[in-house]
Order: sequence, then structure tokens, then C-alpha cells
Amino acid sequence: MTTSAVRFSEHAIDRMLEWGLDVDDVEAALAEGETIEDYADGSRLLLGRAGVRPIHVVVADEVPGEVCTVVTVYEPDPARWDPTFRQRRSR
Repeated sequence: MTTSAVRFSEHAIDRMLEWGLDVDDVEAALAEGETIEDYADGSRLLLGRAGVRPIHVVVADEVPGEVCTVVTVYEPDPARWDPTFRQRRSR
């Protein structure tokens, strides 16, 4: 995903602190990650990496290709996601 400006919601900043992630981790996930889910509101879920750790980033484009907002960031729970962290496990 190529974007010239990235904004972080307060919630995303709180989650980054909770998970020990920094701006570089999230920006790398945005640059190198892959979209694994698209949501009805136009946001999407990306799978990226912070070093060897998988991370999920929910991002919303404000101006496609120019400005996006990181809505939330978390490390996916292996109990809820398949081993690739691309698909949710059935309940």
C-alpha cells in the first residue's frame, strides 16, 4: 500500500503501546502487508509483520493513495486465526 500520509487514531496509539509496537512497525506493515479482509465501511484489515511477529492493522483510506488512518493494531490470537493469520478460525 503506497500512501504519502498516515494518521493514527487514539485507539491505534493505545493499542500500539499495549502491544509494544512503534510507528516504524506499523508503517512497515502498511508498506509490505497484504489486505486479508475488506469491510463494508471501506476500511480493511492488513496482515503485516513487526520483525517476525505477525500484526493486524485496520486502516481506512481518507484520500485513496494519499491519506489513510490507522484505526487499530493488534497481534492476532493464534486461537482465533489460522496458522497464516489470514483467515479466522470457525467457532
